Amino acid sequence: MFDIVSFIPRAIVQGIPLLLGSTGETLTEKSGNLNLGIPGIMYVGGISGVIGSFYYEQAAGSGFNPTLGVLIPLVCCLLGSLLMGLLYCFLTVTLRANQNVTGLALTTFGVGFGNFFGGSLIKLSGSSLPSIILSATSNAFRRSLPAAERLGWFGKIFLSYGFLAYVAVIIALVASYFLNRTRTGLHLRAVGESPNTADAAGVNVARYKYAATCIGSMIAGLGGLYYVMDYASGVWANDAFGDRGWLAIALVIFTVWRPNVGVLASFLFGGLYIVHMYIPSGMNLAVKELYKMLPYVVTIIVLVITSMRNRRENQPPASLGLPYFREER
Repeated sequence: MFDIVSFIPRAIVQGIPLLLGSTGETLTEKSGNLNLGIPGIMYVGGISGVIGSFYYEQAAGSGFNPTLGVLIPLVCCLLGSLLMGLLYCFLTVTLRANQNVTGLALTTFGVGFGNFFGGSLIKLSGSSLPSIILSATSNAFRRSLPAAERLGWFGKIFLSYGFLAYVAVIIALVASYFLNRTRTGLHLRAVGESPNTADAAGVNVARYKYAATCIGSMIAGLGGLYYVMDYASGVWANDAFGDRGWLAIALVIFTVWRPNVGVLASFLFGGLYIVHMYIPSGMNLAVKELYKMLPYVVTIIVLVITSMRNRRENQPPASLGLPYFREER
């Protein structure tokens, strides 16, 4: 039997890192910056939070404060992700480096950064396993609403998540409102569509690109922190993120650059990621491996369908990935 009450919460937990990554990348791309460094930024956000929580747990011992246990890794995560966003903007906006190459370099750097410091912390902890376990911090992040257990299936499906899951949904909805209903959002979309026109209208193109990319990077970094502290129960292991960062980038195209659509789309991708655990396949491992391919097959199909669309609102920003030279205006 397919246990839908058990499946939906696990799909949502799987989808939250994708939602945070895709929301951050959508904001970035709306400014005309194509940041392929999102996987690396999620790594840096995750390991920055792990570093902060590791040293706080070591210092606090039995006097662990849940509020500080949440705030310290949260601030560390946002700072690490912000620095990655600033680095990307400095290279692509100020120095006008190629955005594709810069993004891929940031991904390589971020994964290496995470693995290096993760391995160092594992040695410092003296663990016999190739991982770090931050149980106290994870418990603070995963604490759900008190009524979740008393409300049966409703509580399990809607109320059984840590606070970052609800924050991710709120961020996506606020980002959608900001892009479509505010003057600043209109300016940002104008920068992504036609920076020449926006500049002529008095919009500071460089400032908007810096702000959107840095804020988008911090949102994506939260996806890495959520993966470690909530989904993985506070366990950091090198190379454990898999391809979630790339799926987050694909999700941006799947949602046609609409963060509000990304809420349900991320949960769909999260469900596809784990559906092989719920569909009976017996001892046939080949069938199970085929089920594991579902999120990637769906991604390819979506990319093909999106490329065939002719409606302007379903297309990426016109200046996406293109450097802006004010002197050529």
